[in-house]
Amino acid sequence: MTGASGDAAGGRGGGDRHSVDDRAEFSALLEESAEDLYEHAPCGLLSTHLDGRIAKVNTTLLDWLGYERADLLGRTHFSDLLTVGGRLYHETHFAPLLRMQGEVSGIALELKAADGSRLPVLVTSTVRTGSDGQPLLIRTTLFDARDRRAYETELLRARKEAERERERLQRLATTLQRTLLPPALADVPGLNVSAYYHVASVDEVGGDFYDLFPLAEGTWGLFLGDVCGKGAAAAAVTSLARYTLRAAAVYNPDPVAVLANLNTVLNHEYNGVDPRFCTVVFGLLTPDPDRGGFHITLASGGHPPALLMRADGTTDSLPTPGGQLIGVLADAHIATTAVRLSPGDTLLLHTDGLTEAHVHSVDDGENRYGDDALLDFARALAPTTASDTVDAIRDLLDTFGTGVDDDTAVLAIHVPRPSGDELP
Repeated sequence: MTGASGDAAGGRGGGDRHSVDDRAEFSALLEESAEDLYEHAPCGLLSTHLDGRIAKVNTTLLDWLGYERADLLGRTHFSDLLTVGGRLYHETHFAPLLRMQGEVSGIALELKAADGSRLPVLVTSTVRTGSDGQPLLIRTTLFDARDRRAYETELLRARKEAERERERLQRLATTLQRTLLPPALADVPGLNVSAYYHVASVDEVGGDFYDLFPLAEGTWGLFLGDVCGKGAAAAAVTSLARYTLRAAAVYNPDPVAVLANLNTVLNHEYNGVDPRFCTVVFGLLTPDPDRGGFHITLASGGHPPALLMRADGTTDSLPTPGGQLIGVLADAHIATTAVRLSPGDTLLLHTDGLTEAHVHSVDDGENRYGDDALLDFARALAPTTASDTVDAIRDLLDTFGTGVDDDTAVLAIHVPRPSGDELP
């Protein structure tokens, strides 16, 4: 028992001795001389005459650069340690600023080591003055910036890689978007046509689409629509909708039958956990040989109303109330309207990216552009032509700037007046 107690006591005594030794070593470190702190500081330190000749340098900097103290003291100027570009910057910027301000802080430079390698550093220099206020010497602190330089280099590489990837995706999106639009609209005798697609974001593929194409002799089909969402999923629905509409119109050109066919296809393909739908208007054009102009029957599945700008300057919307979204319900209601386009008349179809654009006003702040504003805009244009209408819409969209957060498609058709009577 006694031995055990003695061992325990000895153990405690050994612990106490270690504790005393640690405290003594800690106190000794606290009492290190200022010279030792200077020599082995975690940064490079040097003092120079006003002309830049090195008067004092610490061991840390000597170790970094691989020089002996005698190699530098009184023989070398601070600028001699810099790379060619660093010397040029020192003479043209660093030194003049130091003379004017008395201090320059955090400047990134590169030092040349004795073996020719380069050491990136952050440099801070301060002019020290005597009791009479006259400058006596320059004290400079240098921090090793190798880790920071490596980090910045990697960050720059990653940023460039991200920029290249974004450019690649933008090209891909632009190419894919182009494939979802017709390369050219059909040339309809007696009709002028103009279309425009406004891309809200170059990073994503939109879901708007349009087309004008021949059917049986003397008839033409047209459509304009907007698929919900953006990106690859929306592009897939857009492609399916375009080709379904064209195929259905060839099989049975009745506008209601065409949209009913599309509704069946979309409802069958996308009725699971990720339903997809669209708004769309389909029109059947037939010429009126007796009076000139065209007859058009429009069928709409939840799409914004078309605008009709008459030759006499009057303008009205062509509402199709009750038309339901295409693809949501198995038996969607499809609304129709019919109108005759006389010489001088222009019909405008558009997607809701135009009317839902954000606009600012002094009184109400930010609002949506809206159907009423677009109708007033069209009334100010009438009478007009297809190309003038689309040009005006393009200019209008440009005024919205970043307020347009959804793609916009417009399709305008115009029946020219008899030769010599057309608008200038």
